[in-house]
Amino acid sequence: MGFPAQVNVQPAPAVEGDFCTANPRFTVPVGAAAFVAGPNNLRVGAFAWADPTNTILNNAGVGPVTGFIGRFGQRADIITPAPGFPDSSMYILAGQGATAYNGGDFWVKNNSASASAVGQKVYASFATGLAISFAPTGTPPTSGTCAGGTLQKVVSASTGGALPTTNTCTASIAGTTMTVSAVGSGSVLGAGQTLTGTGIVPGTAVVSQLTGTAGSAGTYQVSISQIVASTAVAMSGGGLTLTGANQTGVFAPGMTISGTNIPTGTTILGYGTATAGGAGTYYVDRPAVSAATASTITAANAMFLTVDSSSTGVWAVNDLLAGSGVASGMSIAATGATNANL
Repeated sequence: MGFPAQVNVQPAPAVEGDFCTANPRFTVPVGAAAFVAGPNNLRVGAFAWADPTNTILNNAGVGPVTGFIGRFGQRADIITPAPGFPDSSMYILAGQGATAYNGGDFWVKNNSASASAVGQKVYASFATGLAISFAPTGTPPTSGTCAGGTLQKVVSASTGGALPTTNTCTASIAGTTMTVSAVGSGSVLGAGQTLTGTGIVPGTAVVSQLTGTAGSAGTYQVSISQIVASTAVAMSGGGLTLTGANQTGVFAPGMTISGTNIPTGTTILGYGTATAGGAGTYYVDRPAVSAATASTITAANAMFLTVDSSSTGVWAVNDLLAGSGVASGMSIAATGATNANL
């Protein structure tokens, strides 16, 4: 813990994440090796969402929160310096174990301009679970509004693209850091890919890249801590390269893609080098296929939202949407210059 930067005349009643009563409290039940902090570290005293594997916690997400990150039961990392954060950090470092609570009484910080009152409901921002606000039940805060807009089905298309012909690399693992010395020809490494090889714990997945050229040799964070000597590793989950400009819309996680030699049902898991849903690399949920060739790639299973000039506020990824013709639970998955992919 760093040296105190200031001394208050009156001590604070508590620290964010502390228990505020002696009432019973409950933790989210999870299996072996879960939960761990996500690639952006995990803030104590904030809400968190689990990833689809139910092993990684992040302070951003969509839908019901998984739990609250209290101070009790966490690793000592919360009081050690975290890269880019103050000395007395409240962050659990990426890849470290974390405990989420789904019941209990906790101290939190009100991040809204309005004072809290007895009987109000607590709201967490999907963009950051630390942005906690208080308001009457049924009146959640809004990020952006517009008086008019259009909502329609879209099919995005790239004028060229290909899946890699192999999905292999040579790597060693120490703790939750995997060091990749080489990747197979055409292979791309990225978040969401599962790893198999001699000595690798079943279910191990890539969380994020830490250093090196995107998708290639370098260091990566993996989901399960272990020690593995340098070995041949197979990645289940391919890399997709889009080489041409989009004809319409954007490409985004969750979209189903199709094209020459792409297995039916292949879904985009996340971004590699691509930005704003355009050309670049993406990570997909199917193994690479042999003799993949460049082709027109299309993406479906998404809605396209265009807002009009009356738009106010900031429209952000993970925001839930409400309005005429908008289905319950619809949220923003990716944004472009003037549009949002849902």
